[in-house]
Amino acid sequence: MTNRHTKILEVLSENKRMEVTVLAGLLDVSQVTIRKDLDLLEEKGLIRREHGYASIDLADDVGKRLAYHYTIKRRIAQAAAASVQDGETVMIESGSCCTLLAEELANTKRDVTIVTNSAFIANHIRYAPHGKIILLGGYYQKDSQVLVGPLTRKCAEIFFADKFFIGVDGFMEKTGFTGNDHLRAQTVQDLAEQVRQILVLTDSEKFSHQGMVGLVQIKDVDAVYTDDKIPAHIEAHFTEKAITLCKVSSKGE
Repeated sequence: MTNRHTKILEVLSENKRMEVTVLAGLLDVSQVTIRKDLDLLEEKGLIRREHGYASIDLADDVGKRLAYHYTIKRRIAQAAAASVQDGETVMIESGSCCTLLAEELANTKRDVTIVTNSAFIANHIRYAPHGKIILLGGYYQKDSQVLVGPLTRKCAEIFFADKFFIGVDGFMEKTGFTGNDHLRAQTVQDLAEQVRQILVLTDSEKFSHQGMVGLVQIKDVDAVYTDDKIPAHIEAHFTEKAITLCKVSSKGE
């Protein structure tokens, strides 16, 4: 994805809906060029085209949420990818940061095996030059395009991974990271039994949210990848709990 594509996503994240001609003017490119860009982003499921307009919404759809804080999420993904060595097997759960991590690994690492319960991730990186994808079975949630439930647990039992990367919906200091879907939360807990390390990827905005159900306890988390807007008291909490914290810059979003 080019810098211009990133800028388009940033502009649409702020404005939600914009005329194609206005968008072309803002980016100082021709209408032919902007339409080609929008076609590519629509093919990836990141935006929606209407007659004369491009739009985005932030419903519970990974493709749509990818565009929100895209630059920060890309930096978080790149930082997390640096922790993965060539030849490793990793598990990656659903979420926009996790999707960008999978993309980064599949484009830059050699012989990395990605085990995931996200059909969106598997489809998103299908043309990437590297990386092997193992898609776990289970009950298919259409909006998030993720597979959950007892069958997913059964499929995961035959795999062991070095690292498990997860996205979250919220955080509570007393209990840890939280989610908004009980089936997904249970699946995260099931998959966590098959891994050596648990690593959380999230933009700092999630620290001001509280999900409905527990996802993973703070004592079980090895590292957190986020941006430098994380509240100071939560950063101090992670330090106290000896959790590795990696912060990326939020500037230039």
